[in-house]
Amino acid sequence: MNTKRATGQQAEDVAARYLQRRGVRITCRNVYNRGGEIDLIGMDGNTLVFFEVRYRGHGSMTGAAESISYRKQQRILRAANYYLHRHGLWNADARIDVVAVSPGTIKRFNIQWIKNAIQSPA
Repeated sequence: MNTKRATGQQAEDVAARYLQRRGVRITCRNVYNRGGEIDLIGMDGNTLVFFEVRYRGHGSMTGAAESISYRKQQRILRAANYYLHRHGLWNADARIDVVAVSPGTIKRFNIQWIKNAIQSPA
């Protein structure tokens, strides 16, 4: 496995453990469809949540959360919409969250969970 992929997988593992400790039930990981990829899918209470996990190491010019471009946001929205359509979940309460992971100074990782970070234009 290449270094970038291994780092991404590690960040997703860290994010999944973090979310589970906060009551999220992870139901799927690395879901690929015609819309794109969804890193994690879980249930936060009665809400279906699509998680985009971003990692940025030391020396990055931007933070993990800020690294999501408009184009990437559109791909995530398309992937989430495709998933909802494919599984007949159009009426489900759903949102897209971002989990930003970076190296920590006191703890091993700094983790920022941004709820409802990406929204579909009205």
